[in-house]
Amino acid sequence: MASPGKQPAMEQLFPWLFDLWLGKPTWMWAVFAALVAALLAFDLGVLNRRRSGWPQEISVPTSLRLSAFYITVALLFGGWVWATLGAGSGMAYLTGFALEKALALDNIFVISVIFGALAIPRHLQHRVLFWGILGVLVLRGVMIGLGAALVSSFDWVMWVFGAFLLFTGVKLLLNKGEEDHAPDLERHPTVRLVGRVIPISPKLDGERFLARLPDAAGRLRVHATPLLLALLLVETADLVFAVDSIPAIFAITQDPFIVYTSNIFAILGLRALYFALDALLHRFSALKPALALALVFIGAKIFYAQFYGKVPAAVSLSVTLAILGGGVLVSLWKMRGKGAAGLS
Repeated sequence: MASPGKQPAMEQLFPWLFDLWLGKPTWMWAVFAALVAALLAFDLGVLNRRRSGWPQEISVPTSLRLSAFYITVALLFGGWVWATLGAGSGMAYLTGFALEKALALDNIFVISVIFGALAIPRHLQHRVLFWGILGVLVLRGVMIGLGAALVSSFDWVMWVFGAFLLFTGVKLLLNKGEEDHAPDLERHPTVRLVGRVIPISPKLDGERFLARLPDAAGRLRVHATPLLLALLLVETADLVFAVDSIPAIFAITQDPFIVYTSNIFAILGLRALYFALDALLHRFSALKPALALALVFIGAKIFYAQFYGKVPAAVSLSVTLAILGGGVLVSLWKMRGKGAAGLS
């Protein structure tokens, strides 16, 4: 933050930077937006490098290194939030980031199924994921805005969020590891809706989302390629998963700035981590029950807060990290001695 001597001059020169927007000065939102724009530029310029006319395929080790970079940036941003807004906001951001990152892991399986069903080659998958980020920035912003408006207008909404999280967590705990079934994409509402608006091509056309192809009468018409279908299905999946994640983060904090920034940083890093998780996620068998316990804890925390007052942010962060970290450690213990297959 600016020093006391400089801040009045800054306010005189750029008064709009200090106007409150969703409870925070505009300059804080500008810092966040600039950082996200820089990461997207890095993503597009570095991760989308071309080799022999095609985007470079991202290996598992590269995916892990890039994910470590994104997590580091997210944690540094959390440190800045801590220093700027105080320990309470800093711990709320870190708790939200950890929870959102864990909740987003289930999205990986769905994305993998979509890519497999549509036969999207690995070197084109990152293109879908990159443009998917841009859609998430908008969709999550809209959903968080609606959630913030509901929470501020109706006190009973938090009770609904708490009950929903408890129900979701218990449902995950009672799911005794049944395998997820691949959806019938031909009957998926998104695919059917696209088919009513534009013809769908069964074949890829390089990196194109749209292609001009002859119809039955021989006339050239614009068709949606499987790459566009993959993008729309990934966005739909993210919207569905947001139904779980938005109540969870609002259970931690109702500050729109903390809610939105922790969401976006968790998702930005997850896109880079996809290529490693796609190969390794099945090995973390204890992560899903740990996530279920975390949801039950967050849901129960809402009801506790209604009767006895808020749980301290440090306690919430510690318990959430302990549950999720325990799930990772138990998973690693179970897979010991199985080698490092798939890490090349």
